[in-house]
Amino acid sequence: MSLQAYKTAATRSETPREAEYRLFGQVTRALMHAATVDPSDIKTRIDALDWNRRLWSALATDCSDPGNAMAMPLRAQIISISLFVGRHSSAVMRGEDDFEILIEINKSIMQGLAGPGQQAA
Repeated sequence: MSLQAYKTAATRSETPREAEYRLFGQVTRALMHAATVDPSDIKTRIDALDWNRRLWSALATDCSDPGNAMAMPLRAQIISISLFVGRHSSAVMRGEDDFEILIEINKSIMQGLAGPGQQAA
């Protein structure tokens, strides 16, 4: 890694919201790619689904923490979405459904993280 890359990394600071947006972007791109590969490419498909499921599981765990400062209804919604993501991911893994709703959920979250007047990438 070059000196310039270290300087860039050292000076880059993200808010938690920006970090969440970036992570959702990475996971969503993985899902979008997995949706396009041949169904026989099980590793690519399962890796993307597992990454997305782990992201949502971490969010649900954080929302179940009594010290979480978010409003209880929002926390409950996030936990509910996490449960749905888990069930739907299993259906996709079994070949019973597709990736589209998982991608759309993540894009919706990204729009919310982007804030008003900004478009999610």
